[in-house]
Amino acid sequence: MTNDIVTLDHGSGGKKTSQLIEELLVPAFSNDTLSQLGDGALLDLQGPLIFSTDSFVVDPIFFPGGNIGKLSVCGTVNDLAMCGGQPRYLSLSLLLEEGFPLDDLRTIVSSIAQTAKQAGVEIVTGDTKVVERGKGDGIYINTSGIGTLRYPGLSPEAIQPGDVVILSGTMGDHGATVMMARNGLLEGSSLQSDCQPLWQLAKAALDCGGVRVLRDPTRGGVATTLNEFTENRPISIELDEDALPVRGAVQAACDLLGLDPLYCANEGKLLAICHPSSAEAVLAALQATPGGQEAAVIGRVTDRYPGKVILNTFLGGGRVLSKLTGAQLPRIC
Repeated sequence: MTNDIVTLDHGSGGKKTSQLIEELLVPAFSNDTLSQLGDGALLDLQGPLIFSTDSFVVDPIFFPGGNIGKLSVCGTVNDLAMCGGQPRYLSLSLLLEEGFPLDDLRTIVSSIAQTAKQAGVEIVTGDTKVVERGKGDGIYINTSGIGTLRYPGLSPEAIQPGDVVILSGTMGDHGATVMMARNGLLEGSSLQSDCQPLWQLAKAALDCGGVRVLRDPTRGGVATTLNEFTENRPISIELDEDALPVRGAVQAACDLLGLDPLYCANEGKLLAICHPSSAEAVLAALQATPGGQEAAVIGRVTDRYPGKVILNTFLGGGRVLSKLTGAQLPRIC
């Protein structure tokens, strides 16, 4: 490819499209299935499968700790992992705007390839479209994923009073990083997105037994995700404010931007709600797995405030944590 930007010819289905596929995409994601270059991928799978899809419109597309490419892999494989599925295959669709720098596209494609390898998945089919200059925003990505169900039975309906709430690490790293980057406030900051695949952490927790449900608290953060477990149910979740793991830089960024880490997006953390007899083993397993060293017990399931999530504060009071309302963090993933 001799041009330094994406042109409408790259989406024409002709010579430039073939060049983009054969010189950039196929070498990056090389595997036997993709190399067939058919209209679909022929996969040999057995047993119950999990299927998920996600689209990525993050702004900015590059941020400390990742970019839209890395995010597009992590977002979908993590959804599969939270269902108890081992991620296996991804599709990849790129929506490019005319004029998008090809060097940026190469960087993003390389990041997708590296993250897919880390996650243990193959990209087996895909699509590329190009829209006119001014009709897009650089690049959007859609990924769909297929996983093999390894741990059936995970469900919020299984949650019972007495269960323990564990978070696999610090809150709000991704949301705070992206928002600070968007506002040009990162100079001298140690902020970095937590974007990472979660299958190994999920497997470590699930191998201990006793896990009722897993979730990755992305948009809406920890507070919104936990509300999804309690709403319209005779249970409550009570969090301990002094147990919540938050990096100092994230708290400072949230204070500056008027945000709450409990509602900030995470892209490399999981929530595990487990039977109390398994909590110690699950916590130890997470802490022994890369990416989970800062895992912590952050609360308990009770029946004292049906349908609600409560934060027990430093001062001895209680604060109701409702679902996120409004667009606190648009274009975060």
